[in-house]
Amino acid sequence: MPLPKEELTTDEELQQLVAEADSGSRSPKGLPGSMLLLVPIAWSLFQLWYSSPLPFILHFGVLNDTEARAVHLAFAIFLSYTAYPALSSSPRDRIPVQDWLFALVGAFCAAYLFLFYAELAGRSGAPTTLDLWVAATGMVLLLEATRRALGPPLMVVAGVFLVYTFAGAYMPDVIAHKGASFAKGMSHFWLTTEGVFGVALGVSTNFVFLFVLFGALLDRAGAGNYFIKVAFSLLGHYRGGPAKAAVVSSGLSGIISGSSIANVVTTGTFTIPLMKRVGFPATKAGAIEVAASTNGQLTPPIMGAAAFLMVEYVGISYIEVIKHAILPAAISYVALFYIVHLEAVKAGMQGLPRPYKPTLAQSLMNFSGTIVGLCLLTALVYYGVGWSKDMFGAAATWVLGIAVLLAYVALVRYAASVPPLEVDDPNSETLEMPPVGPTLKSGLYFLLPIVVLVWCLTVERFSPGLSAFWATLFMILIVVSHRPLLALFRHQGSLAGAFAAGTQDLVQGLASGARNMIAIGVATAAAGIVVGAVTLTGVGLVMTEFVEFISGGNVMLMLFFTAVISLILGMGLPTTANYIVVSTLMAPVIVALGAQNGLIVPLIAVHLFVFYFGILADDTPPVGLAAFAAAAIAQSDPIRTGIQGFIYDIRTAILPFMFIFNTQLLLIGVHSVLELVLTVTSALAAMLVFAIATQGFWFVRTRWFEVIGLLLVAFTLFRPGFWWEFAYPELGSHPAAEVVEIAGQLPDEADLRLRVSGENLDGKQIEKIVLLPLGDKAEGETRIANTGMTLLIEEGSVIVDNVEFGGPAHKNGIDFDWQILEVQLPNERPPKQLMFIPALLLLAAVFFSQRRRYQHQQSALNNA
Repeated sequence: MPLPKEELTTDEELQQLVAEADSGSRSPKGLPGSMLLLVPIAWSLFQLWYSSPLPFILHFGVLNDTEARAVHLAFAIFLSYTAYPALSSSPRDRIPVQDWLFALVGAFCAAYLFLFYAELAGRSGAPTTLDLWVAATGMVLLLEATRRALGPPLMVVAGVFLVYTFAGAYMPDVIAHKGASFAKGMSHFWLTTEGVFGVALGVSTNFVFLFVLFGALLDRAGAGNYFIKVAFSLLGHYRGGPAKAAVVSSGLSGIISGSSIANVVTTGTFTIPLMKRVGFPATKAGAIEVAASTNGQLTPPIMGAAAFLMVEYVGISYIEVIKHAILPAAISYVALFYIVHLEAVKAGMQGLPRPYKPTLAQSLMNFSGTIVGLCLLTALVYYGVGWSKDMFGAAATWVLGIAVLLAYVALVRYAASVPPLEVDDPNSETLEMPPVGPTLKSGLYFLLPIVVLVWCLTVERFSPGLSAFWATLFMILIVVSHRPLLALFRHQGSLAGAFAAGTQDLVQGLASGARNMIAIGVATAAAGIVVGAVTLTGVGLVMTEFVEFISGGNVMLMLFFTAVISLILGMGLPTTANYIVVSTLMAPVIVALGAQNGLIVPLIAVHLFVFYFGILADDTPPVGLAAFAAAAIAQSDPIRTGIQGFIYDIRTAILPFMFIFNTQLLLIGVHSVLELVLTVTSALAAMLVFAIATQGFWFVRTRWFEVIGLLLVAFTLFRPGFWWEFAYPELGSHPAAEVVEIAGQLPDEADLRLRVSGENLDGKQIEKIVLLPLGDKAEGETRIANTGMTLLIEEGSVIVDNVEFGGPAHKNGIDFDWQILEVQLPNERPPKQLMFIPALLLLAAVFFSQRRRYQHQQSALNNA
């Protein structure tokens, strides 16, 4: 994938950049062009069929996971060779013969597991010569497809792991292993679900495709323009209004697009020129759009492919992922909004004129009416649906479906009462803000499929794949029907012409959704090579020792090391592949090393840590493609734009370090409403204070000692327990011999925290902290047995006599003959939130200092 040019000025060149990064830049005419339309449509239809209940209802076309992954990868490889040219000099308007050949052979090799599934299952572990040749050919063609769709970096990373797999015996002693034979390696990587066809490709097949398709259809229907115009109408009149609108519209566009580059081009072509017009320098205008667009992937409910991989890797539901991710994403976006405000105040900017300025009473009425209306609507939907389930029983689904359809028709009729939204020219000499009311009305029906998606995920608790299927099905209906319905209700235009346009939108949406999946499909498959190499060679244990040696056992250094690796790999790897590679190698290391240092790090926190830094790589110089796209629109220097964007994103970069040490930011360990309120408000205040410190401005420019004070305040609000630990240690030590008695005294669903010691698989003596779930209240012996351990207590020494395979103790790495050294219990101590008092007093001191200097400046200006 070639790097973008530094000077891209036309819409065609920008779309070319997005195509090169996301969907392939070939656009041939004639029969090849038809193939590049029909094959993606066929892929979309296959995924809809596979995700639907129809195969099980009709008892036809039922595929297991492995077969579906094979078909999925066959489509991805075929389109990689036909949609992506081999070189920058290769033709874009035709497909060379060799690419057709590579496409067909690659698709056959990928589909081999589907075509000969029964035969392969019958000779598992004993591959034939043909099996091995197909596997080897498939591996080579997959690596080349990866290079075409994603550039060389991921191909090189996968190739290095392949070389390591086969040449392990010749490696330096520190990373050497016995190596794998050709037959064993090819079988492991291609003919099982341990390598290419593993969990990552399964997530792409089961979940990601339909979410990408859902976003493509939503965008094709016009939701992208609607979100931009709504944000602009609501925020354009504030200081730096277009920049604030860019932040909000990019967050909303994250629902549509999982690609930072596409998000930049979609919203940035409108918002960046507007930002420049109201006074933002070109570099900062581009950087704000980059920061907003990269953060779009962090925002629930749709967070890109990596979020769905977390479901499989961490072993929690998607709802849990959303729950843990929502607070960091929200405070990160609010802080970016505030950064934009500070930049506008620094530059003395004003908002755009409003066509109609409401009075204060009207504004308050509108705001309160909106809040009350949303509350009433939420209550009506929630309790109304619950009532309908009790009333109608099994027929409730049909009743609710009809109600949603009626709501859709009613909202389209409501939208028809206002003029259609036009795509404004942000470079025009006169620019008026769109009126809020008509703008909101014009596309409220676009929110219905999102409501259906969130409802299926959160209330019905459907799987992500099934939830996306029903939302996509509803979206297909909207794409086809909203134009004819608008024409009907407005009594203008041809119904036949509107229906034809809707059908064309559907065709193009199905095709673009599939083409947007090409890179993700081959990325997850190629990343499976890395995962397969780790499981085959045991390099994960080597990595643990290596990182422990480099970091000296220091958790903070290890986290910094991991962040740097993510940023470096993310310069060349897409977010999904970067997440798979780094989380596979580093997540177990962070958890293990943390436990050895007395820090229990939840696995979801580690995976979100890697996820955040993989996304931040999209605007990290010198290869941040999102920064190149924004610089092209802003006509600014791409490196300076990327650096400025990364400066804005420092607020996002500190969050992962904070929630590793304070997991309440991920809403873990929040047990009451008061605790939730304190966690949310303190985190939001901390992030805003951090934004002030890094921007060097509040009411006036900050002085160096004020910056230090603000950073102390932000740190204290994020981690009040750090200071509190010096005066009141959180945990107290109790003799190991009391473990049974203590286990019997702990409340329901409590965790038993133990410091244990023993030999690991390498024969190395280690010591670490473990948390073992005890379950319901019971006798101490029973609850210890629930953890999967049998203990031998003699003369004050507590030895693990036996460990149940697969039990909590075994999963925490405890083995027989390990020793329990102590039991750790929380100490009775004042709440750590009392540290907020001195932090807020320090903040007040900075506030009054700033306010006094601001008033002096204003007095001087007035006197002048």
